Amino acid sequence: MLTTPIFNAIFPLRNMKTITNSVELGAVIRAERKRLKVTQKELAMAAGTGLRFLIELERGKPTSRIEGVFKVLQALGVKLTAGATEENERKTTP
Repeated sequence: MLTTPIFNAIFPLRNMKTITNSVELGAVIRAERKRLKVTQKELAMAAGTGLRFLIELERGKPTSRIEGVFKVLQALGVKLTAGATEENERKTTP
């Protein structure tokens, strides 16, 4: 689950959106970059990734390297959290 100040404003905790695929992740990254008024080139440089990598990540390329994804998220100040799906939580609850 991704959280940023803008993301939290749009999706309060009780209605938080779950990121389930690379397209949704790319959209969150692009929205946060634009909110910060940073160009793709500037973000790529700040994250230590290539411009092409960032462009493909924002487009939702499913084969993006996870190491690069974490660099971009860190450069944006985006927090990534993970948790069990509701279905998995129900399976483990007695």
